[in-house]
Amino acid sequence: MGTATAARGVLGIDVGGTKGALRAEAGPPGGPQRTAQAVLRWPAARGADADWAALAGAVARLGERWGGTFSAVGVAVPATVGPDGRVLAWPGRPGWEGFALAPALRRLFPAAEVAWADDGDLAALAEAEHAGCDHLVYLGVGTGVGGGIVHRGAPLPGPARGSCETGHLVIDRRGPRCDCGRRGCLQASASGPATLRRAARLRGAPVDFAGLRTALAEGAPWAEEAVEETCSALAAAAVSLAELVHPELTVLGGGFADGLPGLAARVEAHAAALARPGGPVPAIRPAALGGLSSLHGALALARRPPHPQPPGDPS
Repeated sequence: MGTATAARGVLGIDVGGTKGALRAEAGPPGGPQRTAQAVLRWPAARGADADWAALAGAVARLGERWGGTFSAVGVAVPATVGPDGRVLAWPGRPGWEGFALAPALRRLFPAAEVAWADDGDLAALAEAEHAGCDHLVYLGVGTGVGGGIVHRGAPLPGPARGSCETGHLVIDRRGPRCDCGRRGCLQASASGPATLRRAARLRGAPVDFAGLRTALAEGAPWAEEAVEETCSALAAAAVSLAELVHPELTVLGGGFADGLPGLAARVEAHAAALARPGGPVPAIRPAALGGLSSLHGALALARRPPHPQPPGDPS
Protein backbone atom coordinates (compact mmCIF):
# COMPACT_ATOMS: atom_id res chain seq x y z
CA MET A 1 0.00 0.00 0.00
CA GLY A 2 3.04 2.24 -0.02
CA THR A 3 4.83 4.01 2.81
CA ALA A 4 4.69 7.72 3.45
CA THR A 5 7.86 9.74 3.13
CA ALA A 6 8.40 12.51 5.69
CA ALA A 7 7.97 16.11 4.65
CA ARG A 8 7.48 15.46 0.94
CA GLY A 9 5.23 17.94 -0.81
CA VAL A 10 2.96 15.72 -2.91
CA LEU A 11 -0.04 16.26 -5.17
CA GLY A 12 -2.91 13.86 -5.78
CA ILE A 13 -5.22 14.23 -8.78
CA ASP A 14 -8.47 12.32 -9.28
CA VAL A 15 -9.58 12.54 -12.92
CA GLY A 16 -13.33 11.90 -12.72
CA GLY A 17 -16.11 11.58 -15.23
CA THR A 18 -17.69 15.00 -14.57
CA LYS A 19 -14.98 16.75 -12.58
CA GLY A 20 -11.42 16.64 -11.36
CA ALA A 21 -10.20 16.88 -7.76
CA LEU A 22 -6.76 17.92 -6.54
CA ARG A 23 -5.15 17.82 -3.11
CA ALA A 24 -1.66 18.85 -2.05
CA GLU A 25 -0.13 17.67 1.22
CA ALA A 26 3.15 18.06 3.05
CA GLY A 27 4.24 17.08 6.52
CA PRO A 28 5.60 14.16 8.53
CA PRO A 29 3.62 10.89 8.67
CA GLY A 30 1.12 11.09 11.50
CA GLY A 31 2.04 14.70 12.20
CA PRO A 32 0.61 18.10 11.24
CA GLN A 33 -0.18 18.32 7.55
CA ARG A 34 -0.13 21.40 5.36
CA THR A 35 -2.88 20.95 2.77
CA ALA A 36 -4.59 22.65 -0.15
CA GLN A 37 -7.47 21.29 -2.21
CA ALA A 38 -9.40 22.21 -5.35
CA VAL A 39 -12.23 20.86 -7.51
CA LEU A 40 -12.93 21.69 -11.14
CA ARG A 41 -15.81 20.86 -13.44
CA TRP A 42 -14.93 19.81 -16.96
CA PRO A 43 -15.84 22.41 -19.60
CA ALA A 44 -18.97 22.00 -21.69
CA ALA A 45 -16.87 21.15 -24.76
CA ARG A 46 -16.32 17.41 -24.36
CA GLY A 47 -12.77 16.97 -25.59
CA ALA A 48 -9.44 15.97 -24.08
CA ASP A 49 -7.71 19.21 -25.06
CA ALA A 50 -10.31 21.40 -23.37
CA ASP A 51 -10.39 19.15 -20.30
CA TRP A 52 -6.61 19.11 -20.04
CA ALA A 53 -6.40 22.89 -20.36
CA ALA A 54 -8.89 23.19 -17.50
CA LEU A 55 -6.90 20.73 -15.40
CA ALA A 56 -3.62 22.52 -16.11
CA GLY A 57 -5.24 25.80 -15.06
CA ALA A 58 -6.46 24.25 -11.81
CA VAL A 59 -2.98 22.86 -11.12
CA ALA A 60 -1.43 26.30 -11.71
CA ARG A 61 -3.91 28.02 -9.40
CA LEU A 62 -3.40 25.41 -6.69
CA GLY A 63 0.37 25.75 -7.09
CA GLU A 64 0.12 29.50 -6.55
CA ARG A 65 -1.87 28.96 -3.33
CA TRP A 66 0.54 26.22 -2.30
CA GLY A 67 3.49 28.50 -2.85
CA GLY A 68 5.78 26.09 -4.64
CA THR A 69 6.12 22.98 -6.74
CA PHE A 70 5.57 19.31 -5.97
CA SER A 71 8.19 16.61 -5.65
CA ALA A 72 5.77 13.82 -6.55
CA VAL A 73 2.37 13.54 -8.22
CA GLY A 74 -0.08 10.64 -8.20
CA VAL A 75 -2.99 10.51 -10.65
CA ALA A 76 -6.12 8.38 -10.42
CA VAL A 77 -7.35 7.63 -13.96
CA PRO A 78 -10.67 6.01 -14.96
CA ALA A 79 -9.52 5.43 -18.53
CA THR A 80 -7.70 2.46 -20.03
CA VAL A 81 -4.15 3.57 -20.84
CA GLY A 82 -2.05 1.65 -23.35
CA PRO A 83 1.65 0.75 -23.28
CA ASP A 84 2.53 3.96 -25.14
CA GLY A 85 0.84 6.16 -22.53
CA ARG A 86 -2.15 6.96 -24.73
CA VAL A 87 -5.77 6.58 -23.65
CA LEU A 88 -7.24 3.52 -25.34
CA ALA A 89 -10.80 3.84 -24.02
CA TRP A 90 -12.88 5.98 -21.71
CA PRO A 91 -16.57 5.50 -22.54
CA GLY A 92 -17.55 8.22 -20.08
CA ARG A 93 -15.55 10.82 -22.02
CA PRO A 94 -14.83 9.36 -25.46
CA GLY A 95 -13.05 12.55 -26.53
CA TRP A 96 -10.05 11.36 -24.52
CA GLU A 97 -9.49 8.31 -26.73
CA GLY A 98 -6.05 8.65 -28.31
CA PHE A 99 -4.98 11.38 -25.87
CA ALA A 100 -1.25 11.14 -25.05
CA LEU A 101 -1.60 11.13 -21.27
CA ALA A 102 1.96 10.25 -20.30
CA PRO A 103 3.65 13.04 -22.31
CA ALA A 104 1.02 15.53 -21.12
CA LEU A 105 1.76 14.67 -17.49
CA ARG A 106 5.48 15.02 -18.04
CA ARG A 107 4.99 18.46 -19.61
CA LEU A 108 2.72 19.55 -16.78
CA PHE A 109 5.08 18.31 -14.04
CA PRO A 110 8.60 18.38 -15.54
CA ALA A 111 10.38 18.39 -12.16
CA ALA A 112 8.22 15.86 -10.31
CA GLU A 113 8.08 12.11 -9.98
CA VAL A 114 4.76 11.20 -11.65
CA ALA A 115 2.80 7.95 -11.45
CA TRP A 116 -0.76 7.01 -12.38
CA ALA A 117 -3.07 4.07 -11.78
CA ASP A 118 -6.68 3.02 -12.15
CA ASP A 119 -8.98 5.11 -9.95
CA GLY A 120 -10.88 2.09 -8.62
CA ASP A 121 -7.71 0.26 -7.66
CA LEU A 122 -6.39 3.34 -5.87
CA ALA A 123 -9.71 3.89 -4.06
CA ALA A 124 -9.71 0.28 -2.89
CA LEU A 125 -6.15 0.58 -1.60
CA ALA A 126 -6.91 3.83 0.22
CA GLU A 127 -10.01 2.35 1.89
CA ALA A 128 -8.16 -0.85 2.80
CA GLU A 129 -5.34 1.14 4.36
CA HIS A 130 -7.80 3.30 6.30
CA ALA A 131 -9.70 0.25 7.57
CA GLY A 132 -6.58 -1.81 8.29
CA CYS A 133 -8.10 -4.53 6.10
CA ASP A 134 -6.01 -6.62 3.68
CA HIS A 135 -9.00 -8.30 1.96
CA LEU A 136 -11.50 -5.77 0.66
CA VAL A 137 -13.81 -5.06 -2.28
CA TYR A 138 -14.54 -1.48 -3.25
CA LEU A 139 -17.47 -0.35 -5.42
CA GLY A 140 -17.43 3.30 -6.45
CA VAL A 141 -20.70 4.80 -7.72
CA GLY A 142 -20.44 8.10 -9.55
CA THR A 143 -20.65 9.11 -13.19
CA GLY A 144 -19.82 5.46 -13.83
CA VAL A 145 -19.26 2.49 -11.56
CA GLY A 146 -15.67 1.63 -10.79
CA GLY A 147 -14.05 -0.48 -8.17
CA GLY A 148 -11.17 -2.55 -7.02
CA ILE A 149 -10.21 -5.63 -5.07
CA VAL A 150 -7.48 -5.71 -2.44
CA HIS A 151 -6.22 -9.22 -1.68
CA ARG A 152 -3.41 -9.74 0.81
CA GLY A 153 -2.86 -6.00 0.82
CA ALA A 154 -2.32 -5.69 -2.93
CA PRO A 155 -4.63 -4.91 -5.87
CA LEU A 156 -6.12 -7.88 -7.68
CA PRO A 157 -5.46 -8.90 -10.45
CA GLY A 158 -2.49 -6.53 -10.29
CA PRO A 159 -1.16 -3.74 -12.53
CA ALA A 160 0.53 -6.10 -14.98
CA ARG A 161 -2.84 -7.71 -15.75
CA GLY A 162 -5.00 -4.60 -15.84
CA SER A 163 -7.52 -3.08 -13.48
CA CYS A 164 -10.55 -4.67 -11.83
CA GLU A 165 -13.48 -3.44 -13.93
CA THR A 166 -16.33 -4.09 -11.49
CA GLY A 167 -18.58 -1.67 -13.36
CA HIS A 168 -18.57 -4.01 -16.34
CA LEU A 169 -19.70 -7.13 -14.52
CA VAL A 170 -22.71 -8.38 -16.45
CA ILE A 171 -25.58 -8.63 -13.99
CA ASP A 172 -28.48 -8.79 -16.47
CA ARG A 173 -28.02 -10.12 -20.02
CA ARG A 174 -31.17 -8.29 -21.14
CA GLY A 175 -30.45 -5.16 -19.16
CA PRO A 176 -29.88 -1.62 -20.42
CA ARG A 177 -27.06 -0.93 -22.83
CA CYS A 178 -23.87 0.27 -21.21
CA ASP A 179 -21.77 3.05 -22.70
CA CYS A 180 -19.14 0.38 -23.37
CA GLY A 181 -21.57 -1.03 -25.97
CA ARG A 182 -22.58 -4.18 -24.07
CA ARG A 183 -25.92 -4.89 -22.42
CA GLY A 184 -26.39 -5.59 -18.74
CA CYS A 185 -23.25 -4.13 -17.17
CA LEU A 186 -23.52 -3.04 -13.54
CA GLN A 187 -22.66 0.50 -14.62
CA ALA A 188 -25.65 0.63 -16.96
CA SER A 189 -28.03 0.03 -14.05
CA ALA A 190 -26.31 1.48 -10.98
CA SER A 191 -24.30 4.56 -11.97
CA GLY A 192 -25.46 8.00 -10.94
CA PRO A 193 -26.73 8.92 -14.43
CA ALA A 194 -28.46 5.54 -14.82
CA THR A 195 -30.24 6.03 -11.49
CA LEU A 196 -31.33 9.54 -12.44
CA ARG A 197 -32.62 8.36 -15.83
CA ARG A 198 -34.67 5.65 -14.13
CA ALA A 199 -36.01 8.15 -11.59
CA ALA A 200 -37.06 10.50 -14.39
CA ARG A 201 -38.94 7.71 -16.17
CA LEU A 202 -40.75 6.74 -12.97
CA ARG A 203 -41.58 10.33 -12.07
CA GLY A 204 -42.46 11.36 -15.61
CA ALA A 205 -40.30 14.47 -15.35
CA PRO A 206 -36.59 15.32 -15.25
CA VAL A 207 -34.76 14.58 -12.00
CA ASP A 208 -31.43 15.95 -10.83
CA PHE A 209 -29.35 14.65 -7.94
CA ALA A 210 -30.59 17.20 -5.42
CA GLY A 211 -34.20 16.40 -6.35
CA LEU A 212 -33.62 12.67 -6.00
CA ARG A 213 -31.98 13.08 -2.60
CA THR A 214 -34.81 15.25 -1.30
CA ALA A 215 -37.51 12.95 -2.68
CA LEU A 216 -35.78 9.90 -1.20
CA ALA A 217 -35.64 11.55 2.22
CA GLU A 218 -39.37 12.31 1.90
CA GLY A 219 -40.17 8.73 0.90
CA ALA A 220 -41.46 9.50 -2.59
CA PRO A 221 -42.37 6.16 -4.23
CA TRP A 222 -40.68 6.98 -7.53
CA ALA A 223 -37.42 7.86 -5.75
CA GLU A 224 -37.58 4.74 -3.58
CA GLU A 225 -38.10 2.49 -6.60
CA ALA A 226 -35.32 4.11 -8.60
CA VAL A 227 -32.78 3.80 -5.78
CA GLU A 228 -33.86 0.30 -4.75
CA GLU A 229 -33.17 -0.94 -8.28
CA THR A 230 -29.70 0.58 -8.08
CA CYS A 231 -29.14 -1.11 -4.72
CA SER A 232 -30.34 -4.44 -6.08
CA ALA A 233 -27.84 -4.23 -8.93
CA LEU A 234 -24.98 -3.29 -6.60
CA ALA A 235 -25.91 -6.14 -4.26
CA ALA A 236 -25.83 -8.63 -7.12
CA ALA A 237 -22.29 -7.50 -7.94
CA ALA A 238 -21.21 -7.54 -4.29
CA VAL A 239 -22.52 -11.06 -3.74
CA SER A 240 -20.93 -12.32 -6.96
CA LEU A 241 -17.57 -10.83 -6.00
CA ALA A 242 -17.87 -12.30 -2.50
CA GLU A 243 -18.30 -15.76 -4.03
CA LEU A 244 -15.00 -15.28 -5.86
CA VAL A 245 -12.69 -13.52 -3.41
CA HIS A 246 -14.37 -13.75 0.05
CA PRO A 247 -13.50 -10.22 1.24
CA GLU A 248 -13.55 -9.25 4.88
CA LEU A 249 -15.32 -6.05 3.92
CA THR A 250 -17.13 -4.54 0.92
CA VAL A 251 -17.00 -0.76 0.77
CA LEU A 252 -19.44 1.42 -1.16
CA GLY A 253 -18.02 4.78 -2.22
CA GLY A 254 -18.00 7.34 -5.00
CA GLY A 255 -19.57 10.77 -5.12
CA PHE A 256 -23.09 9.59 -5.97
CA ALA A 257 -23.16 6.93 -3.24
CA ASP A 258 -21.64 9.31 -0.71
CA GLY A 259 -24.41 11.82 -1.35
CA LEU A 260 -27.29 9.42 -0.59
CA PRO A 261 -27.43 8.64 3.15
CA GLY A 262 -28.16 5.02 4.02
CA LEU A 263 -27.32 3.64 0.58
CA ALA A 264 -24.83 1.07 1.91
CA ALA A 265 -27.41 -0.29 4.36
CA ARG A 266 -29.91 -0.69 1.53
CA VAL A 267 -27.36 -2.56 -0.58
CA GLU A 268 -26.46 -4.80 2.37
CA ALA A 269 -30.13 -5.70 2.86
CA HIS A 270 -30.42 -6.73 -0.80
CA ALA A 271 -27.19 -8.72 -0.51
CA ALA A 272 -28.50 -10.61 2.51
CA ALA A 273 -31.61 -11.55 0.53
CA LEU A 274 -29.41 -12.99 -2.24
CA ALA A 275 -27.28 -15.12 0.09
CA ARG A 276 -27.29 -18.87 -0.41
CA PRO A 277 -27.12 -21.37 2.47
CA GLY A 278 -23.52 -21.64 3.58
CA GLY A 279 -22.40 -18.97 1.16
CA PRO A 280 -20.59 -15.74 1.95
CA VAL A 281 -22.70 -12.76 3.00
CA PRO A 282 -20.66 -9.61 2.37
CA ALA A 283 -20.49 -6.97 5.09
CA ILE A 284 -21.15 -3.72 3.20
CA ARG A 285 -20.16 -0.37 4.64
CA PRO A 286 -20.01 3.20 3.32
CA ALA A 287 -16.55 4.37 2.29
CA ALA A 288 -14.73 5.93 5.23
CA LEU A 289 -13.18 8.46 2.85
CA GLY A 290 -16.53 9.29 1.28
CA GLY A 291 -16.32 10.44 -2.32
CA LEU A 292 -12.58 11.10 -2.00
CA SER A 293 -11.26 7.54 -1.88
CA SER A 294 -9.60 7.77 -5.31
CA LEU A 295 -8.04 11.12 -4.45
CA HIS A 296 -6.53 9.72 -1.25
CA GLY A 297 -5.32 6.74 -3.24
CA ALA A 298 -3.62 9.10 -5.69
CA LEU A 299 -1.87 10.80 -2.77
CA ALA A 300 -0.71 7.44 -1.43
CA LEU A 301 0.65 6.64 -4.89
CA ALA A 302 2.57 9.94 -4.91
CA ARG A 303 4.08 9.19 -1.50
CA ARG A 304 5.65 5.96 -2.64
CA PRO A 305 9.45 6.04 -2.95
CA PRO A 306 10.61 7.23 -6.40
CA HIS A 307 10.65 4.50 -9.00
CA PRO A 308 10.79 4.32 -12.78
CA GLN A 309 7.47 3.88 -14.56
CA PRO A 310 7.28 2.87 -18.21
CA PRO A 311 5.15 5.24 -20.30
CA GLY A 312 2.07 3.02 -20.32
CA ASP A 313 2.47 1.22 -17.01
CA PRO A 314 -0.57 2.16 -14.87
CA SER A 315 1.16 1.09 -11.64
